Amino acid sequence: MTESTTAHYPVLNRDSASELAQPILENVQKAFGKIPNAIGTMANAPLTLKSYAEIGANFAKAGFRPVEQQIIFLAVSVENECAYCIAAHSTALKTNFKVAASVVDAIRAKTPTGDTKYDALIATVRAMVQNKGYLPDETRSAFLDAGYSPTQLIDLLSAIAMKTITNYFDHLTRIELDDDFKAEAK
Repeated sequence: MTESTTAHYPVLNRDSASELAQPILENVQKAFGKIPNAIGTMANAPLTLKSYAEIGANFAKAGFRPVEQQIIFLAVSVENECAYCIAAHSTALKTNFKVAASVVDAIRAKTPTGDTKYDALIATVRAMVQNKGYLPDETRSAFLDAGYSPTQLIDLLSAIAMKTITNYFDHLTRIELDDDFKAEAK
């Protein structure tokens, strides 16, 4: 894998972004109190930013608890080897959801967390990413047996698509890591 160490795109804000990106950046600012560098950089491609935001808004309604959504995002990011997103979602899990460092570290290390439901969710996400959507029957059964629905299984595709956009976007643009996330950079 060849990668550049130079960022090719500036981090935009509400004043420097296009008209299409400005309302999205305003919503992000309201929701998070800041515009993370990934979103500010993605504003250079407003249609991609809009698609990303719409997928995220739809996935938020898929019936996964917010902490589970972050676990899904972290698991996808680990599989796609996105340093920016791994740091961002690790920070969110520890800071916003008070998830134990040992659980976050286990997700990052691809080892069991000790929580049966989380482990079924993570194993399903990993298998879907690794196998390009093909899912072994035993993984599907463990997911459903953990209390998730068949619809949620399909809805995982939205989360994987959304995170793959940001994961690949980071690989392409080398997003500068936000100061808030640097403690989780490894």
